[in-house]
Amino acid sequence: MTMDPTLARLGDAYFHAHYAADPFAATVWGVGGFDAEVPDPTRVAGDRLRARLAGIADELHRMDPTGLTSVDLVSHAMLSRLLRYEQDTLRSGLDEIAVTATMMGPLAQIVSTVPTASVANAPAAQAYLDRLGRIGGYLDQLRQRQLEATADGRYPTAVGVRQAIAQLDGYLTTPLDRDPLLRPTPGPDIDVTQWRTRAAELVESVVRPALAGYRTGLAEQLLPVARGDDRVGVCHVPGGDLGYLAQVRAHTTTELTPDRIHQIGLGLVSQLREEFAERGSRTLGTGDVTEVLNRLRHDHALRFGSAKQIVDAVTAALRRAEAALPEQFHPYDIAACVVREMDPTEAENSVLGYYQPPAADGSRPGAHVVNTCQPQLRPRFEYEPLAFHESVPGHHLQCAVAQAQTDLPPFRRFAYLTAHSEGWALYTERLCDEMGLYTDDLSRLGMVSFDAWRACRLVVDTGMHQYGWSRDRAIAYMNENTALSPTNIANEVDRYIASPGQALAYMIGRLRILSLRDRARRLLGSAFDIRAFHHDMLAHGSLPLDTLAEISA
Repeated sequence: MTMDPTLARLGDAYFHAHYAADPFAATVWGVGGFDAEVPDPTRVAGDRLRARLAGIADELHRMDPTGLTSVDLVSHAMLSRLLRYEQDTLRSGLDEIAVTATMMGPLAQIVSTVPTASVANAPAAQAYLDRLGRIGGYLDQLRQRQLEATADGRYPTAVGVRQAIAQLDGYLTTPLDRDPLLRPTPGPDIDVTQWRTRAAELVESVVRPALAGYRTGLAEQLLPVARGDDRVGVCHVPGGDLGYLAQVRAHTTTELTPDRIHQIGLGLVSQLREEFAERGSRTLGTGDVTEVLNRLRHDHALRFGSAKQIVDAVTAALRRAEAALPEQFHPYDIAACVVREMDPTEAENSVLGYYQPPAADGSRPGAHVVNTCQPQLRPRFEYEPLAFHESVPGHHLQCAVAQAQTDLPPFRRFAYLTAHSEGWALYTERLCDEMGLYTDDLSRLGMVSFDAWRACRLVVDTGMHQYGWSRDRAIAYMNENTALSPTNIANEVDRYIASPGQALAYMIGRLRILSLRDRARRLLGSAFDIRAFHHDMLAHGSLPLDTLAEISA
């Protein structure tokens, strides 16, 4: 399909500007051409990118959409929103105060992203070495950016700084021969010994000294001025109120206010407590919600005994879902999905699991990266809904199907809009119950707990960043209303602190997808086809929620 030439040019300009500014994300999404690069975190670079996006937006605004094809109209609407959201996010500058050990932190990004780059041929292997050599400059610039923020009275949180220091200490004491950055295996045409020797030299002489210097800056310059646990929200940061509103809009792709989202969350939490009582009575012999949550959280018989058991459980769930896809989905020729254990360097302060998309050139499958740290603390009932969410029919199916739509422009094939992407993955957790994929009622209770977890996000994210809740209050609220373990609750709350607004998109997106399905059933009656509906949700790439509604109308 031929795309309008002006729209194609502007889409390509945005695509290149976006990934040139975030080459780590390019590696995650398998977008070629950026694997030798590192981000430029300076304010100058941010201003330059914002000006570039503004120029693209101005030209897009001057386009006459009359006569555009239906595909181009969607691309036009989506590109307009992406440009607005990214400019607003850059303007807020909240990333400069996000010191964290979560998956958004620099060390976690480096160790989880850099080793996934291909080193199959000589240019790719050299690009990997070039990137290692540039990580030192990136970390030095990041430290300077964070110091500039403190000079403006914009401080990180003490909990984030302390955890980042501990994470760095753990990495820096890892023996060099077990460094995750040395994990890749070069292709057969490369001198493996020579390449590994050079990579180890760069890690030892560039990467580790830079991380040690960054750690010193955190401990000596940022920790003394960092915000305490009673002021973790960005409402306590100059400009944080407008920055939070920009993040809420960018992540939810709606005009919902934080106040409205908070109220939606409170209502959902109340409804889910009723479902906890009903399912708890059937499965655990008690309808008392507090007792149900305590049993799920503290009963050691409900936990894993080994990391292998975790990997086996999520792998079995993935394969079960793959086999059942024809019941609900059209057949798609897409990349494979695998299960991979999270590197110990990032696992301690990280989430239960996450997804990494396949490489566009087919050199790397999609991966559900699962946290197996301290398996004896991890409840068995959480990992089936997690597997469906992260792999199939959740993130992997959506991302791989989008990548396979070669008639779409690249900025749509590789787009990630949180509300649609995470909303879809959350939608599939309940869909898999409709498909009969959960092995028992206990795992279905885990599904309810995961729903409660995402509903609580609407309350605690807005609570901290809009209303000024303390970290302890956010943790207490999640402890009262979910079955997540105390460790996972703390990690989750720290994630919301570090990335304001992102966690709101899951439930807001799921609610919209469910409303669209209900609308389609109502309008089409007996002609409603669940496979066709799911195709509409997947085959256009990740979209703003309003645009998604237009597609499925």
